[in-house]
Amino acid sequence: MKTLSAAMALLLLTLAPVAAQAKRVDAVASFSVLADIVKEVGGDHVKVTSLVGPDGDPHSFEPSPRDSQALSRADVVFVSGLGLEGWMGRLVTASGYKGGMITASDGVVSRNMDEDGKTVTDPHAWNSAKNGAVYARNVMHALIAADPEDADYFRQHGNAYIQQLEQLDSWAKNQFAAIPPAKRNVLTSHDAFGYFGAEYGVQFMAPVGFSTEAEASASDVAKLITQIKQQQIKTYFMENQTDPRLVKQIAAASGAQPGGELYPEALSKAGGPATTYVLAFQHNVNTLLASMR
Repeated sequence: MKTLSAAMALLLLTLAPVAAQAKRVDAVASFSVLADIVKEVGGDHVKVTSLVGPDGDPHSFEPSPRDSQALSRADVVFVSGLGLEGWMGRLVTASGYKGGMITASDGVVSRNMDEDGKTVTDPHAWNSAKNGAVYARNVMHALIAADPEDADYFRQHGNAYIQQLEQLDSWAKNQFAAIPPAKRNVLTSHDAFGYFGAEYGVQFMAPVGFSTEAEASASDVAKLITQIKQQQIKTYFMENQTDPRLVKQIAAASGAQPGGELYPEALSKAGGPATTYVLAFQHNVNTLLASMR
């Protein structure tokens, strides 16, 4: 028995470092774009649950008991912030979660917009790849704090991913710079591309404001149709997470033709063209460019 006990003790000592290395951070992210950023930075050392799934609308999301359970088990929770997740406070209270809440947009220079006569913060900061790099850096620091033993791993993955996003940002700027400004005008379902437009010199028009829960008035729609005709905008775009009926009506009245589907605030399901944040950004850029050339 003594020999067996000694062998068992030696085996446990041998396996101990392996067990320590196998630690995974249980992370929850508010929506699919942010969840993918956490996955890219965290790699094999993070298990990520996205509350709002692919093709889901982060504005109108209604949490379920399953979401509350996911939060209660989490080591760290990531939100985009800037007013996007109005439902998160209720969910945190219901779940009893007491851990860290990381706002991935911290450090982003936010932009304001007019919403029904009120000045509000535009929450769609990730649609600029430059801001996406800020998100990734915040995620990296948060994962290091949650699991210091794997700090080198997170730095390696995080810095490589940040470099990729910075290269994407430069690529997009160069691509749009080659398009005459008069051709960089597009119609979309709602005002989700403000940061994209400011960063890459594209003017977006939309019948609905920053939130998909808002409703466009008849006068706003009429003004938009007039503007589209005056600026001779030829193309309109659907968004994967919104109801396309209103923008189709405006397009029919203005003569604009369909230019494809964009992914501003939700990734596509498996097998789609935008299953990661990088792929979604590339798809949006290439789809817009195709209509301008």
